[in-house]
Amino acid sequence: MNNLLSKIRSPKDLKKIPQNQLPRLANEIRELIIDVVSKNGGHLASNLGVVELTIALHYVLNTPFDKLIWDVGHQCYTHKILTGRKDRFYTLRQYKGLSGFPNAKESDYDLINTGHSSTSISFALGLAQARNYKKEDEKIVAVIGDGALSAGMAFEGLNNAGQLKEDLIIVLNTNEMSISPSVGALSNYLNRIITNPLYNKVRDELKIFINHIPGLGTRVLDSVKRLEEGLKNLIVPGIFFEELGIRYFGPIDGHNINHLIRILKKVLNMKGPRIIHVVTKKGKGYKPAEDNPSLFHSAKPFDVKTGKIKDIRLQKVTTYTEVFSNTLLELGRKNKNLVAITAAMPHGTGLDKFALRFPDRFFDVGIAEQHAITFAAGLRKKGFIPIVAIYSTFLQRSYDQIFHDVALQDLAVILCIDRAGIVGEDGPTHHGIFDIAYLRHLPNLVIMAPKDADEFISMIKTAVGINHPVAIRYPKAKVAPPSNKDYPDLPIGEAEVIKEGEDICIIAYGSMVNEAYKASLLLEREEGINAEVINARFAKPLDAKIIDYIKRCKNKAVTVEEGSILGGFGSAVLELIQSSGLEGVKLKIQGIPDRFIEHGSRQLLLDKLGLNAKQIADFIKREFFR
Repeated sequence: MNNLLSKIRSPKDLKKIPQNQLPRLANEIRELIIDVVSKNGGHLASNLGVVELTIALHYVLNTPFDKLIWDVGHQCYTHKILTGRKDRFYTLRQYKGLSGFPNAKESDYDLINTGHSSTSISFALGLAQARNYKKEDEKIVAVIGDGALSAGMAFEGLNNAGQLKEDLIIVLNTNEMSISPSVGALSNYLNRIITNPLYNKVRDELKIFINHIPGLGTRVLDSVKRLEEGLKNLIVPGIFFEELGIRYFGPIDGHNINHLIRILKKVLNMKGPRIIHVVTKKGKGYKPAEDNPSLFHSAKPFDVKTGKIKDIRLQKVTTYTEVFSNTLLELGRKNKNLVAITAAMPHGTGLDKFALRFPDRFFDVGIAEQHAITFAAGLRKKGFIPIVAIYSTFLQRSYDQIFHDVALQDLAVILCIDRAGIVGEDGPTHHGIFDIAYLRHLPNLVIMAPKDADEFISMIKTAVGINHPVAIRYPKAKVAPPSNKDYPDLPIGEAEVIKEGEDICIIAYGSMVNEAYKASLLLEREEGINAEVINARFAKPLDAKIIDYIKRCKNKAVTVEEGSILGGFGSAVLELIQSSGLEGVKLKIQGIPDRFIEHGSRQLLLDKLGLNAKQIADFIKREFFR
């Protein structure tokens, strides 16, 4: 491979490349990213947008001695390629391959596992404080996007950074705006001035001198400061950060490597908290991604020449997200009080259709899950019916709001929890395996999970009529389409007997009901074991008749769930047995063990966890009939 990229095994090799050759390197990296993501899927648009920025950062910094922290982490592909993982990049997001996010187990260049937004500034500030305590001198840089900056935690970090005055660099990457020629020229001019070492030295020494003027120093300094702030209000877009006590530089063209390197070198040697504002274009260098960055944010495999997604769905198959989307459109037409809320995921949650049809009743609050929940509570208090659609893993961020502002107030907010269970290639930060455990113990909350599309529609319609908060969890999975029949409301807390039996009771929840039913057929055909199969439907309230079903099956039972065993659905059944006083029950729990689950395809991971029909049947034979 006779190209620049073939020479790079680490950032040390990167520094050997002449600066005028770096744009060529950026093109080679883009080609590699597009090629691999077209086969494996992944976060394409965001990664193509930060190629030059990543090259510039590693060119200037002395990583891994200097610390580089990526917020969210879905823009780390170039970082991985430059830090010794280029030859394994083809394994991206594959089982036992490279993670699609920073992963501390992969490399010393990845300081922290990330996948959720808005954590970088706080983590970097903690590193800076610890560095100073230890009298060390490494540079610490946090890279955060404008989307992640919308979350409260980012502002908490900025506020504390301005207070502590630690030596810290924050790179703010925005890609929702463009720089006009005049603004770009002015920005370049201003940054040449304010990054000049002589300018900063004079500025600091002038401040010291004025402070020592008896009686006048403070007043003169205040006047100078007011004049400086007034000018900044007119010509500098970073006044907000300056008021927090953070020096602002930018906006800077994030695709001009030479300019980026020049600014980074100068800002790097300053002191205190600094923010460098760069402007980039999502999908840069690949027109389909530039034209449709939302589609290529988390891309499925695609044809490089055409940009067309290769995901060819089988006939008569849909997804739970699509069922949710279509059901909400129908309910929205019938009920003008129904409103929909999401946190920066209108496309991913299927609410984009609702937004187009009912724009006045749709709210995308940005990456602000905490706000989304309390905002919904306020809407409910005034008589609206808020449906909040958030991925399970991100709903974790709003736990206190669910407790304090929804459950405690007993406000009938409907939580539609997408991507519940094993998600797949995005790995441990995105698997939604904890929602049953972190919601089940909250008073007033009704928790449901459907076995199929028909039941899902019934659950959504049922939730609209319940005068208590409701959570409905559903997986990132294909499902047979709805039957186009009537979808009756479900009796609250009532389980469904799928198959009667007498040898053992299989109590399944949500996505595991069909696997449990198929397991019962295997047991009957291969071993003559007559298993009863219960579709629990509700994790809370739990159907008390489950005790009768267990008695009928000789006090033998197994629970199956696509969630954490600790504190999950199986734990709820154990508690029900204990409170009922039923003795002599042998119950086993199948679910996700007490560990974080790696990345890989959803079905492969479910197989590894023993959550398919054959493995459920084998588990029952091994635990109960040997």
